[in-house]
Amino acid sequence: MFGWKFKTPRINYRTSESSGAYNGGLEVATHGLVAGTRVASMMGWRGVESLAKGDMVLTFDNGMQEITDIHRVTICLDAPETDQALWPVLVPPNALGNKEKLTLLPDQGVMLECEAASDVHGDPFAVVAAKALVGERGIHRSPPNTRIELIAVSFAEDQVIYAEGGALILCLSSTTTLDRLLDGSQSAYEVLSHDDAIRLVECFAMELTDREDLGCPAMAHTL
Repeated sequence: MFGWKFKTPRINYRTSESSGAYNGGLEVATHGLVAGTRVASMMGWRGVESLAKGDMVLTFDNGMQEITDIHRVTICLDAPETDQALWPVLVPPNALGNKEKLTLLPDQGVMLECEAASDVHGDPFAVVAAKALVGERGIHRSPPNTRIELIAVSFAEDQVIYAEGGALILCLSSTTTLDRLLDGSQSAYEVLSHDDAIRLVECFAMELTDREDLGCPAMAHTL
């Protein structure tokens, strides 16, 4: 399976209803969706900011799942000296099956469908950090110049959800590394190493370009 749907457990650094400077904010906020991003829920496509604990969200592998926790972080993106490695990643429409522009944190997990992965390990789905996508299909970083609200949705187990029509976004559970060491549990998803992710993303972009040249629809997961 490429080993790619098993994610190495790590502590999720999240703060409820907090705010701070951009540098400090992104050092602890590793994932979450920007307010205004629509996700597929039992109530249809809803802005992630309108979701609450107990709501049901459509997941890629496990159907409708209940939100068990939700955290909101406000980050000020107005520090011109911020290291470029911390800049958000902007995904233009249709780059990942998304109908609208997506703004993602650099370390946000994104699931890709790529035949190259299937050819090697029998599973066409793999999770990469958003920063590995930069430079392909118009995906780029944006310098910080505003304030954003991030919403981190959690479930009982790690899940992949649908955002903006077809992008597949990894949502980590609130379980910490220590918890998993104690109970022996594992996540169902693994985020690829940087080098593996770069190679996969190159194959992913080439596959989509070839399909588009042949007049075939992109590998989007639309609902």
